[in-house]
Amino acid sequence: MSVPTGPEQPADEMENQITSPDPRPGAPPEYNSHFVPGPPGPAVPPPAGHPGGLPVGYYSPHQPTTFPLYMHTGGSHPIQYQPGKYPAPQHSAPVVWMPVPTVMPNCPPGLEYLAQLDNIHVLQHFEPLEMITGFETKNTYDIKNNLGQMVYFVTEDTDDYTRNAYRTLRPFVLRVTDCMGQEVMTMQRPFRCTCCCFCCPSTRQELEVQCPPGITIGFVAEHWNLCRAVYSIQNEKKEDMMGVLGPCSTYGCGSDSVFEVISLDGVSSIGSITRKWNGVLSAMSDADHFEIHFPLDLDVTMKAMIFGACFLIDFMYFESSPPQRSSTHN
Repeated sequence: MSVPTGPEQPADEMENQITSPDPRPGAPPEYNSHFVPGPPGPAVPPPAGHPGGLPVGYYSPHQPTTFPLYMHTGGSHPIQYQPGKYPAPQHSAPVVWMPVPTVMPNCPPGLEYLAQLDNIHVLQHFEPLEMITGFETKNTYDIKNNLGQMVYFVTEDTDDYTRNAYRTLRPFVLRVTDCMGQEVMTMQRPFRCTCCCFCCPSTRQELEVQCPPGITIGFVAEHWNLCRAVYSIQNEKKEDMMGVLGPCSTYGCGSDSVFEVISLDGVSSIGSITRKWNGVLSAMSDADHFEIHFPLDLDVTMKAMIFGACFLIDFMYFESSPPQRSSTHN
C-alpha cells in the first residue's frame, strides 16, 4: 500500500535545503517617512547689550567660547559640546606694560621707569625642562611694579656649554629690554676662579652694569666675610657708594632672605633686596621671586645698581645647580 507524498523535488533543490542559509541579512525594508516639518517658531531677540546677534551660549566673533564647536551640515546653529568633554584651550593672559614715561634730564635713557618707582619685583621664569633633565637653560626674568605691570624683561645671553660646564660660577651677560624691545641696560659678570684661596681678591665675584649698553655706570663687588654675604655698590670709578649686607644663612627653608642696602658707615638703611619664599617651588626649583625696595628720590643710577646687585645675589646663592639637588650617592 502506497503512502501519498508530496511532489518530488529535483536533487539540486534538495541540496540547497541541506546547506546552511546565507548568513548575510537581506536588504532592510524601505520605510516611508511621514514626518512633516511644521512652521518655524517665532524669532527670539538676543538679550539687551549682547553683541553679535546670537543667543547666549553660541559662538560669535565678539563672544568666543571655551569649548570646540561643530557646525552641523543640516542646521543653521552650531552645536556646542558639553563642558568637560574637551579641555578648554590655554589662553595666555595679555601682558600689560607700565606706561612709557617722559624723557627726563640727567637720566640715562631707559631708566625713566625706575625714577618713578620705589620698589620692583624680579620674577624668574620656571623652567620644567631644567628641573627634570638637569640641563641648565637660559635664565629669564619679568620685572614688574606693584600693579603687576611689566617694567623690563631680562634674558641671559650665554651658550649651552658655558651654562652646563660652570653652572652657578658661569660668566654671563644679562640684557634688559623695555616694552619696545630695546636694550636699555646690560649686566656682565666675568669668570672668577674659586679653586685658590677664597679670601684672594681675584676670586671675589663682580658685576658690571652698563646703561645704556657700552657705558659703565657702576659695579657690584663682593667682599670676603666669614659669616654672611657682603657687597659694595660702586660708581663707574669703582668708588664705594653703598653696601649690601646679607643674612647669616641664605639657605633657610620657609622664610624670606633679606639683603639690606646700607650706607657706607653702616648706620642708615637705604633699601633692601628680599628673596621671597614661594613654598615648594622655592625648594624644588630656582624660579625665584625678589622684591627690591629703595627710596623714591634715590639717584636713578643707584637704583639701577641695586637692581643689578639682585642678579649677582641670585646667581651666587639661589641658582641651584641640578646635580646638587640629587639625593645621597650610594
